[in-house]
Amino acid sequence: MKRLDQVLASDGTSAELELVIKDVMVACKDIAYKLGQGDLAGILGTTEDENVQGETQKMLDVISNDLLKDILCANPYVKGVGSEEEDFTIAANNDGKYLVTFDPLDGSSNIDVNLSVGTIFSILEAPADNRPGSEQEVFLQDGRKQVAAGYVLYGPSSLLVMTTGNGVNLFTLDTNIGEFVLTKAQLQVPEDTAEFAINMSNQRFWEPEMKQYIDDCLKGEEGPLGKRYNMRWVASMVAEVHRILIRGGIFMYPYDSRDPSKAGKLRLMYEGNPMSMIIEQAGGASSTGRMDIMDVEPKGIHDRVPVVLGSKNEVAKVVAYHSK
Repeated sequence: MKRLDQVLASDGTSAELELVIKDVMVACKDIAYKLGQGDLAGILGTTEDENVQGETQKMLDVISNDLLKDILCANPYVKGVGSEEEDFTIAANNDGKYLVTFDPLDGSSNIDVNLSVGTIFSILEAPADNRPGSEQEVFLQDGRKQVAAGYVLYGPSSLLVMTTGNGVNLFTLDTNIGEFVLTKAQLQVPEDTAEFAINMSNQRFWEPEMKQYIDDCLKGEEGPLGKRYNMRWVASMVAEVHRILIRGGIFMYPYDSRDPSKAGKLRLMYEGNPMSMIIEQAGGASSTGRMDIMDVEPKGIHDRVPVVLGSKNEVAKVVAYHSK
């Protein structure tokens, strides 16, 4: 079986980008080890702090963020990093070629109950013209500009799913050699599905179009969609997207009216864009309900966006509801 570095080399990935990805994986392997130790490593529980999103930080949120930040800022090819846990982007090496954004621990509410969590990352090329403006502005590129995106799912085994624009590959962490090895190549999302994932507790805050789509799903064979749907919800985007990649489905975190100043709950740069690149490279689709997520022009590093992604034909149905 091929190791990650061998797959990247065969895909024509530059040596510089390969080294950035390698450093992301070094941090993720450490996170995987600490998660495996659980309370033995003293990583469970919450801190007394909130992140920039207004969310109470889990202890491992902070640990994971520091691991990724420290190792990437030491990489000579990284110009800067942006994290869901940081108020501002962080300058690394002025001559660096790449910008890395990440959600260090997605689904961290699952940590204390020993359910799946993950790390999401996105890599952009830094502008070559050294344009004027704040450090943050160089990050404000749409998702089509990504040169790599991926996630590590920490579950019964630690899995890396990644794309550099040549399809999506799945790697499994071989703990005997300490390397990610290729176990499934060129994943493809089935075009049709009868399985959806959404947080139904927010239903009363959704827009009418989303309420109608879900109502029609629940009507089953007798409804306008003509089939019986199953529902899943794990409260970890990484786990939800991974299930879709393996067997199809649709994941939705739509706009809701709880806070009209926020377009959605999920962050465009750390979650929406990298997951959209992965899903689209695997033959699926992603949308806000009204436009492709990767076409959204970010205005700020912590912008939020409604998310609908998964099996292509089911995403098209949701978009059709919003366009009526």
